[in-house]
Amino acid sequence: MTRVLVVHHDHDVADIEVDELRRAGYEVDQCAGPIGNDACPVLHGGPCWQVLDADVLVYDMWASGDGSRELIEDIRAIHPDKPVVLTSGGLVLDWIETAGPRGVTPAPGTPSPSGLVSAVESALAAGTPHAAAADPTPQPSPGSRW
Repeated sequence: MTRVLVVHHDHDVADIEVDELRRAGYEVDQCAGPIGNDACPVLHGGPCWQVLDADVLVYDMWASGDGSRELIEDIRAIHPDKPVVLTSGGLVLDWIETAGPRGVTPAPGTPSPSGLVSAVESALAAGTPHAAAADPTPQPSPGSRW
């Protein structure tokens, strides 16, 4: 089962996102974001076991308090190959790069349930440019036998 990690500065919105993704069939973990003793270690430049276990990350651009550019740079410094969906909680994304080393899948504003699921599916399908460039080995398609 595909595992998603949701990191959001607003716990109520994070709960909604987690429920939406679980209803869509994903296994979902939630991180406290920037708040409290259990704050997301990635936001402080540290590794995180939840990120390591996740197949895709859903980060709110305000999770770090710095806006999206700094957040993505922090994530990519530690996890360069992890697909990332970037939400913006009703605000316009101040910066976005959909390709290259800081590439993300944007889900601008507060995404609808179908919009969030679609963004996660797009991020998983696209992977990251680093991952694609690093391993040119052909991969089997789902359901095929090698």
